[in-house]
Amino acid sequence: MNERSRPFQSVDDVQQALRDQSYLADHGLGVAIHLALSLDKPLLLEGEAGVGKTEVAKALSAALSRRLIRLQCYEGIDASQALYEWDYSRQLIAVRALQAEDAARHLGDLFGEQFLVERPLLAAIRAGDSAVLLVDELDRADDEFEAFLLEVLSEFAVTIPEIGRVAAARPPAVVITSNRTRELHDALKRRCLYHWIDHPTLEREVEIIRVRAPEVPEELAQQVAAAVARIRQLDVAKRPGVAESIDWAHALAFLGADALDGEAAGATLGAVLKDHEDLEMVRSSLARVVGSDG
Repeated sequence: MNERSRPFQSVDDVQQALRDQSYLADHGLGVAIHLALSLDKPLLLEGEAGVGKTEVAKALSAALSRRLIRLQCYEGIDASQALYEWDYSRQLIAVRALQAEDAARHLGDLFGEQFLVERPLLAAIRAGDSAVLLVDELDRADDEFEAFLLEVLSEFAVTIPEIGRVAAARPPAVVITSNRTRELHDALKRRCLYHWIDHPTLEREVEIIRVRAPEVPEELAQQVAAAVARIRQLDVAKRPGVAESIDWAHALAFLGADALDGEAAGATLGAVLKDHEDLEMVRSSLARVVGSDG
């Protein structure tokens, strides 16, 4: 196994490299990333929205100094939107530029590289192991697209009829995320290494806030993390993630708050909750949320 396929020598190296990018990975995530990179396996990350799945790929690409290629999945996405398509407008202009009698002779030229529009999957295949491919929120796509993605991940090659086969000399690092709005198929899961990212412990969340928002005093970071933990225990429609904790701490520090009391919390709840009913519910329970000191 060459050095290129094994960029980290240990799990500790993985954790330190991500920490250098302000991402705190626990040991389990560090193991999953180390194995995925060393064994050339896609890494499937599942967990609730906001726990930091997407940030793993961003931090990893920065740590490895590799290009991040992101495929954002959504309902209705298809192969052409993920792989490639032809620039028909440019082709039409080229056709009009040719003399009528020469158009047929130059037909093959109209499907050359200059008219090919790369989408994320083709870009990742061409980039190979100089890239990190992020397939974000795969659960939003339908079954047919998931099956297509599995085929691409199996070989990291695609045949473009007009050009031929395009294959990666070595596969890119692949991170797939899912919020579990639907179950992904076993065939894709078997192709991947799997890791579940949960909401962090209180101590870990305080540490994350301090790393991502160093201007926030430690006491305020502790109070924010504790308040968010209490909000997650309420019957809210969307439990706030770590990103919302960081945003809340940022907002409070920007306003000059030294502590999280009821007044400060009530004024800044929009940084941590993004649903009207959730806001009203938490506002009615502010004393409980901010704790006995609020």
